[in-house]
Amino acid sequence: MDDFWVFGYGSLMWRPGFDHEESRQAQLFGYHRALCVRSFVHRGTPDRPGLVLGLDRGGSCHGVAFRVRPEDRDRVTEYLRERELVTNVYLETTRKVRLDDGRDVRALTYVVDRSHTQYAGALSIDDAQLQVSGAVGQSGPNEEYVINTVDHLRTLRIRDHHLEAVVHRLNAL
Repeated sequence: MDDFWVFGYGSLMWRPGFDHEESRQAQLFGYHRALCVRSFVHRGTPDRPGLVLGLDRGGSCHGVAFRVRPEDRDRVTEYLRERELVTNVYLETTRKVRLDDGRDVRALTYVVDRSHTQYAGALSIDDAQLQVSGAVGQSGPNEEYVINTVDHLRTLRIRDHHLEAVVHRLNAL
């Protein structure tokens, strides 16, 4: 049976929540990490939405790919659907990613649905900072999520200049 890989680009990178046999830094082409999803549950509410990450069209994204045992495929897929498809703002898809050792593999990932009402589009640094500031959801303050994401990306030596600029503005408040 083929290897089963999962690509993470946000909190999934450091908190996958499932067992895996291997993890590698990886790059996904054709999509980039963006604060482009209005969060009505985890980092905001319908009345005061926050912003969370999505994979949006264009560019590329450095993240982490996890190889899961074939016998765990169904269980992990079910877990990820419960985690990622709470409001169906993401589309489940399989895309080719390039691992840091040069291998190309197919990985399950979740990309933003641009037709969904929670899709915020491309936001300026100022607009993103304003949306994030003060938003709180079931998983806590939105600022915490964004700052934590940048901290973890730095640990992995992954740069995201837009996200870093948003954090700079949040820290300046």
